[in-house]
Amino acid sequence: MRNIRRRGFVAAGITALVAPLTVAVGSTPAQAASCTTQTGAYQKQVEKFLGRPVDGRQSVADCKAIQAFQTKHSISPNVGLAGPITWGVMDLMNRQKAVGSNPNRAGKCPTNKGRIACVDLTLQLSWIQDGRELAYGPVPVRTGRNGYETRTGLKKVYWRNIDHVSSIYHVPMPYSQFFDGGQAFHSVGISVWAPPGSHGCVNMTKTAASKYWSMLRKGDDVFVYGRKPGT
Repeated sequence: MRNIRRRGFVAAGITALVAPLTVAVGSTPAQAASCTTQTGAYQKQVEKFLGRPVDGRQSVADCKAIQAFQTKHSISPNVGLAGPITWGVMDLMNRQKAVGSNPNRAGKCPTNKGRIACVDLTLQLSWIQDGRELAYGPVPVRTGRNGYETRTGLKKVYWRNIDHVSSIYHVPMPYSQFFDGGQAFHSVGISVWAPPGSHGCVNMTKTAASKYWSMLRKGDDVFVYGRKPGT
């Protein structure tokens, strides 16, 4: 097993989940639209998440805070309405944060493989472990949308290309590490929480993707399990 500075890696992953802040790879955040005065179905939950006064009534300040969140994460329409898509992203962030530094608590990712990259589709989280020891993460990821699901099961990294460009979508895929057909870990330039998801790849921030690049090698195991919400 490789020696790593575990505490620093875990802290970096958790910090990414806490920040209160997917659309095809390469998409850009939605442009700001007019703010709605309508109270959304998830008004109280969204107000609480954003640190707003929780009164269940839409205000101008509420709308602007919700709209900023929607714009950052490419949620459309971004009119400041506390609707199901916006709350779904926030709820996922809350559930990711609750995992803390023990993402394999249920033991679903194999612990008898040595170095392995785990992907929990249900929680949209990934991490690297050495046996039972957490080596890096967990970090939030963006996996395949409905109809382009990231395939589950035990796989292996079979090809790596740090400057890969998709031959299908003609967009950059930095730090690509392919593990199942055209599906790979790689970084994206948009939010990893942006709905509805990727075309099957496991999208990551540049920080996480570069760390995966430095820690994984051709032939290392990858285990994908669970089911992405909405697929």
